[in-house]
Amino acid sequence: MGLGQRWLEAAYRGAPWLAVLRPLEALYRREVRRRADAFARGDKPVWRASVPVIVVGNLTLGGTGKSPLVAWMGRHLAERGFRPGILSRGYGGKADGYPLHLAADTPVAASGDEPRMLADQTGLPVVVDPDRPRGAQCLIDAGCDVIVTDDGLQHHALGRDLEVVVVDGKRGFGNGRCLPAGPLREPLERLERIDALIVNGESSSALAADGFTMQLEPACWRRVGDDERRPLTPLPFATPVTAVAGIGHPERFFTTLSELGVAHRPAPFSDHHRFSPADLTTSDQRPVVMTAKDAVKCRSFVPDDCWALDVEARPEASFVAWFDRRVSAWRGTDDAQVAHDTGIAQRQSD
Repeated sequence: MGLGQRWLEAAYRGAPWLAVLRPLEALYRREVRRRADAFARGDKPVWRASVPVIVVGNLTLGGTGKSPLVAWMGRHLAERGFRPGILSRGYGGKADGYPLHLAADTPVAASGDEPRMLADQTGLPVVVDPDRPRGAQCLIDAGCDVIVTDDGLQHHALGRDLEVVVVDGKRGFGNGRCLPAGPLREPLERLERIDALIVNGESSSALAADGFTMQLEPACWRRVGDDERRPLTPLPFATPVTAVAGIGHPERFFTTLSELGVAHRPAPFSDHHRFSPADLTTSDQRPVVMTAKDAVKCRSFVPDDCWALDVEARPEASFVAWFDRRVSAWRGTDDAQVAHDTGIAQRQSD
């Protein structure tokens, strides 16, 4: 386990030694407030898209299940007659130029793992750009009439009509402190200004208990080398397996495997880890299982007996109803602009 992962675990469990970092936390909070105030006052420009923008983000560091919810939103909007597009920062990727509109053959080294996974899972337009407004305009030019951003809660330069925050139910908000004394990107007061909080899994946090809930449900096994899909049972491989996970919260993946009855040896890596063939080589020739996010980086060198577990977000019915009510005014061009302008006015009055 790397130093960063050890620090993150300490932040979530509230290790006493983090108290020495509170002076730095105070400086960080001051800078976060200064930057947010600059956008609120108009000292820094906020770009407003001509179509509605939904931001799905995190208040905490580490994996929360945000990207599966983005995939669900994209598919759900498409089923309701919208032409959604997905916008991402593309962490871990480096393209020759931006905006990068993903094609079927766009390498994960250029796009980053999450955008590649989202494009493969949804079939929707996906654009990667560190400049979020520029990336959003690229999606609009491609014909999208609503944009769902994967992350971006703290990117105030892009105006938004809905803000949805995802939090891990088990870990909650950790010790409730900001970086580097805790796992928060922004103070907890930020929750007062969002539109919805989604708790992934059973909540063990009082603060998270007021949000909607969702579950990440296993969908199928997929052989990484050729994308052959198999049902969850019977298992398409022999156990025990080596389970690799280069995600923000590897333990969630390992817990899911245990719940599925898959005996495994856990092999956690840091989030967005750049895998090599050596990472997937086992001395006893065990089968290898991994997350869908990791699989997109390993297709060219995986062993034959390597499987990804595909999961899908399942928000509770009350969130689906709430979401449908909020986006119902976006069906037509005129209605979309009215809803968009209403969202802007509401945020400016906050």
